[in-house]
Order: sequence, then structure tokens, then C-alpha cells
Amino acid sequence: MAVSLSPPSLALASASLCATTYTLEPDYTQGVFRWNHLGFSSPAAQFSQGTGTLEFEQADPTRSSVSVTIPLSTLNTGVPDLDEDFRSSDFFDTARFPSATFKSSRVEKGAMKDQLRITGNLSLHGVTKPVTLDVTLIKIGTNPRSSLPTVGFDAMTTLKRSDFGLGKYVPQVSDEVQMHIIVQAVEAKPYADYLKAQKAAEAAKAKDAAKK
Repeated sequence: MAVSLSPPSLALASASLCATTYTLEPDYTQGVFRWNHLGFSSPAAQFSQGTGTLEFEQADPTRSSVSVTIPLSTLNTGVPDLDEDFRSSDFFDTARFPSATFKSSRVEKGAMKDQLRITGNLSLHGVTKPVTLDVTLIKIGTNPRSSLPTVGFDAMTTLKRSDFGLGKYVPQVSDEVQMHIIVQAVEAKPYADYLKAQKAAEAAKAKDAAKK
């Protein structure tokens, strides 16, 4: 889309070409992955409590970057025996590889407005491979409950688990795994101040309770 900038708007755009640092909110940074099981069903599992940093440039999102760490101990299928199997050495081997990481290397515009393609390196199960995420910017604004500047994204990708040494039971169980990732991030400085104030309030409350 072509945009004609008058001198005042050009000055505004130039001033805004600076990335803002955001902290990923662990309670709202999670994902779901789904696979085909023997052709009969498409089970799903969830991971959560992702942590990391987003450098987001609203005026030009292609100049942004993201780094995420996912603790694999949070893997949950809703089936205890399958959870145990996934965490074992047959699959994710979480005792040796407790987390997965993604670090972006390139951000490009997507096919539609508010869409991006983010390419980066996924490190999983001791293997690092390039992965591309199809990302949709959901919202930029102020969280009405915390009053903090917040951004939200959805991301989709398809992985081959055999690329990461997780190919047991292929092809009976599909090699391809579909992933849906949810990210909510808060501007880092006010978020740090917010957490500090919350901690102080909780400490004061505990102190008052101890006096009673």
C-alpha cells in the first residue's frame, strides 16, 4: 500500500522508527500442537509459560525481533501416560533438554495487513533448524486491567518432528505437526515497575496479616 507523507507526518514517522522493548507475559504465552494419529484422529497437546523479549517497531514491524524460551515441563496432553511418554527419552527427553527456544533472524510483511512472516532458529531436542512463522498482529493497545501498553500476536507453522530427532512411529503417526502459538507482551519498563509494586503490596499485606 503506497502512503504519501507530508512533512509533519514524515517527521512523526521518523521519530517512531525506534523499537520498543516488550516482555512476554508467561501466563499468556503458550501454544498448541496437533498431529495425526494412525489416520483415525488428530490429538493435541499444549505448552505454556513461555518467557522472552520482543523488540517491536510499530512503524515498521519488519525491523522487529523476538526471542522466546518454552519450558517443556509444561507439556500437557490431558492424558497422564502420554505426558510421561512425551517427556521420556523416546521423545522430548526433558531431563536432558528441558526447554525449547526460538530466536528470530528475519521479519517480512505477510500477504495481508497486520500479517508478518517471521523466520528464525528453533532449538529443540538438541537440534537447531530454521522455522518460519505466519504471524497475525491481533491488537496493540492498553490492557484495561493493568493499564499497561500491550501487544498480542497469533502465529502458525508446520514442523516435521523427524527434523528434530522426534520421529518415532513415523509414518503411522504423522511426521508433520501443526502448531498454533499465542503471544501477549507488555512494554518492559512499566511491566517491571508493575510487578515490583505488586510484590511490595503483597509483602505489606502479609506483614499486616502477621501482626493480627
